[in-house]
Amino acid sequence: MLLPIRKTVKYDELGLVFKNGRFIKLVGEGKHWLFDFQNVLRVDVLNQRDPWIRSTELDQLSKSELLEDKAVFVDLKDNERAFVWVDGRLDSVLGPGLYGLWNQLRKVEIERFDANDLKLVRKDLVSVLKNLSALQLFEVVEVPEGKVGVLFVDGAYRETLPAGKHAFWKNVAKVKIQLVEKREQVLDVSGQDIMTRDKVTLRLNAVLAYRVVDERKSVEASQDASQALYRETQLALRSEVGVRDLDTLLSGKEDLAQNAKEYVAKVANDFGLEVVSLGVRDVILPGDMKNLMNQVIEAQKASEANVIKRREETAAMRSQLNTAKLMESNPVLMRLRELEVLESVSKTANLQVVLGEKGLAESLTKLI
Repeated sequence: MLLPIRKTVKYDELGLVFKNGRFIKLVGEGKHWLFDFQNVLRVDVLNQRDPWIRSTELDQLSKSELLEDKAVFVDLKDNERAFVWVDGRLDSVLGPGLYGLWNQLRKVEIERFDANDLKLVRKDLVSVLKNLSALQLFEVVEVPEGKVGVLFVDGAYRETLPAGKHAFWKNVAKVKIQLVEKREQVLDVSGQDIMTRDKVTLRLNAVLAYRVVDERKSVEASQDASQALYRETQLALRSEVGVRDLDTLLSGKEDLAQNAKEYVAKVANDFGLEVVSLGVRDVILPGDMKNLMNQVIEAQKASEANVIKRREETAAMRSQLNTAKLMESNPVLMRLRELEVLESVSKTANLQVVLGEKGLAESLTKLI
């Protein structure tokens, strides 16, 4: 003999009655007796404090009018996504599928999205991304400070992203983001062996400063814009050195750098770049040429020193000549000069005066 089914439903629960697998009625709080003579009834008691309706018969429940004021159902298509807010807090992020939630004991809100929009733009994005279910449905990209992200969707340019976090719905389109540095950058163009017009081989090191002014062009025009700029700078320097002889190059490095910069700046514009400065850092000569240059410089300095020495000697002789002419025309000055010489001689500690002939003694006496 089959006994009746006894079910006790608490105040925060609901009883779902199924007959032959078909949902037929809803029972609320209390004790319930169900007579099942044919063994075709089933009663599922669900707790409404858990907002999620966890039932294998969700498709039936969503179509039943019995639950219209007690539950909310969400049927998301392939291109749809949704946020589920429970009591004002984000509970879950939903992908395609059918979902049901009790809304009598808890405040439930559904926020739908079209995933074809791809990018999620919200003020509370950082908070949303802390939800574990969000991480399963979003591809998150963080653009560092000082950089921007060039976004391509299915191979086509979409937009340029500023620094910060950005979230994109997964499994909608192929998303590719290339980071581009916006701050000034420096390229060391070094180790380049170049021959001058007078057949001297030297090594040239230069420094190029540049920045990106068109992010999209910088990633579309070249696979690596900085390497392209490096190559063009090498070619420009090689071209400028090749039309100069060594002396002209060494005395006019600034002119060489300026001409090379003007050429590189035109090419850089095609890559979305702006050249800030270009300077020649080092000109390295081969060993034998370096020794030869040192000898030339040494000879030049010796010649300059010799000229200065002769100029000083000439000036000294001219001064002595002028002094002699002045004394010749003025006997008093000559006498004073004689006394100065005698005074200087008399200061010597071991002064010995030897008087020879009478004429010398008389002359000295007269002088004193």
